[in-house]
Formats: sequence, structure tokens, C-alpha cells
Amino acid sequence: MSLQQLHTECKFRFSRASGKGGQNVNKVETRVELVFDVAGSAFLSEEEKEQIARRLANRINQEGQLVIATDMHRSQYRNRKEAFHRFLQLIEAALKPEKTGKGHKPRKPNTANRLRNKKAQSQKKAWRNSVPLHP
Repeated sequence: MSLQQLHTECKFRFSRASGKGGQNVNKVETRVELVFDVAGSAFLSEEEKEQIARRLANRINQEGQLVIATDMHRSQYRNRKEAFHRFLQLIEAALKPEKTGKGHKPRKPNTANRLRNKKAQSQKKAWRNSVPLHP
């Protein structure tokens, strides 16, 4: 499955952006919201839908839609591209297989080595103080 196929299932909503921009912000609907229905996707398998829903749970609303909003740029076209780029990054990250960590044995503390180093440090400091005053 190509992630580009998901573009056909994405819906875009437009609104006026907030903040600075003067007449451009006041008149032109440059803010873009990309809406993707995870559960209703025809291109994703059930396992992929479940994995996306689990990993992106904090970004999916109660209707089961993944919503990505952006108003970074002054043009609607660039904001659409930005929203879709973010969408692809999120989906790729959510579908990436989880790493299974290799188990390793914790090293046993090397008590003898630690005590030897501690004794050497102690000796070094003791020699600094034991300089005879008279030859």
C-alpha cells in the first residue's frame, strides 16, 4: 500500500487564519485542516487501523478522525502541502514496527576492582599530605 493513496481519503477544510497578516488574514481562508477517517479507510488493513488508533490516540477525536491543522504559510496551497506532509509523517511513524529490545544480563558489580581503585585514590591523596618538612 502506498501512503500516497491515502490522499484520496483525506478531506480538507478551510478557514481564516488567526494572527498577523492584515488584509490577507482577514479575507483569505488560508488555514487548512486535514481530516482523515481512520476507521473508514479503504486502503488500511484492520491491523494498521488498530495500530494507528493506538499510537495516535491523543490526536484522534471522538468521531475517529485524525485532524491536522496548519496556518504556517500565507497561501492555502502551501498549507495543504504542509498538512499532508505532516499527515504522512504521522502515519509512517505510527505504522513503523515497534522495536523489540534485546535482553541483556546486568553486569555483576566488580567489588574487588572498585575497592582497589578506591584504595589507590586514597593512597594518592595521603601522599599529598605526608610531605616531610625537614630533609
